[in-house]
Amino acid sequence: MRRPAIAIGLLALAGCGGGGDRGPAGGDEGSARSETTRVEVIESSGRKGGFDAKAIYESEAPGVVTVISLFGSDGLESVLEGGDGGGGVGSGFVLDGDGEIATNAHVVTTGEGDAMRRAREVYVEFADGNTVEAEVVGADPNADIALLRIDPTGLRLRPLPLGESAGVEVGEPVAAIGSPFGEAQSLSVGVVSAIDRSIESLTNFNISGAIQTDAAINPGNSGGPLVDGEGRVIGVNQQIKSTSGGGEGVGFAVPVDAVKRSLDMLREDGRADYAYLGVSSVELYPQLVEKFDLDVDKGAWVQEVNPGGPAEQAGIRGGGGPVEFQAQSFRTGGDVITKVDGKAIETSAQLADLIADHQPGERVPLEINRDGDMRAIEVKLGERPLGDVGG
Repeated sequence: MRRPAIAIGLLALAGCGGGGDRGPAGGDEGSARSETTRVEVIESSGRKGGFDAKAIYESEAPGVVTVISLFGSDGLESVLEGGDGGGGVGSGFVLDGDGEIATNAHVVTTGEGDAMRRAREVYVEFADGNTVEAEVVGADPNADIALLRIDPTGLRLRPLPLGESAGVEVGEPVAAIGSPFGEAQSLSVGVVSAIDRSIESLTNFNISGAIQTDAAINPGNSGGPLVDGEGRVIGVNQQIKSTSGGGEGVGFAVPVDAVKRSLDMLREDGRADYAYLGVSSVELYPQLVEKFDLDVDKGAWVQEVNPGGPAEQAGIRGGGGPVEFQAQSFRTGGDVITKVDGKAIETSAQLADLIADHQPGERVPLEINRDGDMRAIEVKLGERPLGDVGG
């Protein structure tokens, strides 16, 4: 078995001296103390051509933390012991040597949309037992991601490398590390069960491109990393689908590409603003195309256009009267959006991703099919609302 390679660097020195003068009479002399932030860079993890869960754990676990949020009157100790006075326990992981930590927004906030509020206090507990208070730099309810920052002085930090979720394939092995039910530094392994899932966020908009896994994910795993065989973070564990409240082999992670986009925005000014088109659409599939005699077989078929939104202002049309097909209701006659800024749309979820690649207020060309005619339309994107608006 190949051991994970670790490169150790010293990030910062902070000194403080005690009181007292250095007088000729030999008075009390202050003692100097220096504290070093020890940053351990993961150079490799796991094993090429195989999946080494033990090596991944040894390499990655020290960079995974427990996140304790205080909302009510309970203190830190009470929450850790299972008190019900308004606190919660989740997971997170170290991003860099400056003290940045990623977690889920729902770990450090309560409520949804524009009613979301932050915890009164947030603490981060490391694998070696050190516990420090954390600042919530920002929380992104659309991606369910939060950025925390701690004072790294005197701590041992092991940042986890971020991979890419675009190339993740069904069947590849993965590992989840976190604090299920408060049990810190717990490892579970499995495979990628599916990709491109759509999961709930803390707003009325779903998170597209999510990764489904059968690695056990339970309450408390939220915010922890889902890593591939090379130890790279490919997602942030976010939720489970369960009838019993426990992990039943259907867990979901926010894709790391969306996580990186969210973190970049939160670093800049503590908030994440997403562009908004203002439509609800459905994905095309062969039987649907044949049934409604659509002229294209790929794209996002617009069902409704939100009143006053960017799409309506640009002249995009939704459907008319509903028609039942395969136990679903479809509005016929709406435009089919086939391209955003020259990029072809394969699915309706991809429409949301392509819009999210742009900034609110930006003018973006769209290609639509209307009654068999291809048309070019320019739309000025709005800012995605947090409230319950739909589309």
